[in-house]
Formats: sequence, C-alpha cells, structure tokens
Amino acid sequence: MNALAPSALPPVIDGLSAIAGDYDLVFSDVWGVLHNGMRAHPGACDALVRIRQRGVPVILITNAPRQAPVVVGQLDRLGVPRAAYDAIVTSGDVSRTYMRTRPGEPVHHVGPQRDLVVFEDIDTRLVPIEEAAYVVCTGLVDDRTETPDDYQERLERMKARDLFFLCGNPDKVVEVGHDLIFCAGAIGDRYQSIGGEVLYAGKPYEPAYEACWDYAERILGTRPDPSRVLCIGDAMRTDVAGAVRMGYDCLFLAEGIHAEVLLGPEGLKRDGLAALIGETSQHPRHVMRKLVW
Repeated sequence: MNALAPSALPPVIDGLSAIAGDYDLVFSDVWGVLHNGMRAHPGACDALVRIRQRGVPVILITNAPRQAPVVVGQLDRLGVPRAAYDAIVTSGDVSRTYMRTRPGEPVHHVGPQRDLVVFEDIDTRLVPIEEAAYVVCTGLVDDRTETPDDYQERLERMKARDLFFLCGNPDKVVEVGHDLIFCAGAIGDRYQSIGGEVLYAGKPYEPAYEACWDYAERILGTRPDPSRVLCIGDAMRTDVAGAVRMGYDCLFLAEGIHAEVLLGPEGLKRDGLAALIGETSQHPRHVMRKLVW
C-alpha cells in the first residue's frame, strides 16, 4: 500500500497533557512504553502518575505470557512506581482462562523455563508433541540465539497432528535495551502460515480488552464511551491494531520497536510514519516520540 500524504498523518503532540482532558480511561502497553526490559522510562511513569491524579484510571495491558503478579514484581524491580497504574491485564492471564476450559488435558509447551509459572495451579501436565492435546507457546526457548526458523520442523510435527496452538504472547518482537528479540507471536504466525489453528491470547484481540474493562468498571462504576478511551503503545500490529479493532483512540509512540523506521537525527521522520501507516493500514489518533507529560 502507498504511504499517506503528509497532510493525512495523525497529529504529533509534545506531551500527554495536551490530550489528557479528552479521555476518561487509559489502556497502556508496558514493554516499550514504561520500560525497555532493562530499566524504567521515568518520563512515561510520570505521565501516567499525573493522568491518574486527574481521576483517569490506567489499566496496563501487556502481552507478557505470565500472570499479573509476576509482571508487577518485574515492574517493581525495574523502578516503575505502582502509582503509575491501577491494574494489569496480561496475556498470561488470558491464556490461563483458556486453559481452565480444558481441564486435565495434556499440553506441549514451547517457551523458556521462566514461563512455566503460567501453568501454576492449572489442571494439566506437560508432555511431548506426540502426546499433547494442544500447544501453549509463550516464546522461544532461547530468545537470544534462536529465530523462528529453528522451529519449522517442530511446527510441522504439530501440524501433522492438527494440534490447536495457543499463542501466549502475540508480539512478534520486543525491545530489550537496544536489541529486538523474537516473541511467541513470530512462532504463532509461522504455525498459522502452514495451516495451523492459532488463538492469540492478547492484543490486538478482544479477550484481553474485555479483561481490562472488568477492572475499569470496578474503579469507575460505569463503562465510559469508547470515544473516551485512550490506548498507548509502540507497536502497530498489536497496540494500534487493537485500539482500532475496539473503537478506541491510540497514542502511538515512535521510540519503540519501530524506531529504526520512524526516528532519525532530526527526530520523527514523517515519511517513515506515512510509510508505516500505509504498510500496516493502522491509523493512530496521536503520535509522540516517547511518553512524557
């Protein structure tokens, strides 16, 4: 698809304060917004603290394949203050909700040892592909050295048995420091490309947002109009696409996984933004370099 004309681009704003009065509820991404996997982004944390001080709840929505309490612990260690958010919804929580609908069934897990926590207190057992009723993928076993190509033979064995594939993190890549590493979404996409059935337990799909609403309604006592909901994120495929799918506005951050395309020595590259929107057909409502107040 052709890039948008510069006049059709969403407005670039300097801070969240410029639009804070337009919204009653915020759904914010975590990794790439509040931290980069190694340290918190102080300006982003401050921005969310300030909008909460105005009475606007902030629900963090992350494609992390682990439960919310585990992510809270990670945020604490990275220096993200709890005053920056009201609640967290994770892909791990959504995955566990699905697994509880299939009690007692054997599962083949694809992912690192650290993600085994997602199976805690779930009635299942982990087995090889040949014994599994379905697959749960939380990531690559070694995301520092492996790529999706390393999983082709394994995926073909799953497809030979027509195994259902639960993708516990729809992200394709995530930023760790200055590096991009592959996530479960890249494996899920590869399985889907060979005809496998995949359920993505997170953004940009509805179940994760509905879980956010459960928290928001408890806090506000009502459900705001969708036009008064702001999603914040750095990924076109998940954050912007999810907001568009659900009818919410999205504040898109350039300093994240798309930074190579969007940022140059002079700052935001408008031609890069136009090309990215044209390529993905996803249209954020606002754009910032990074989240600040």
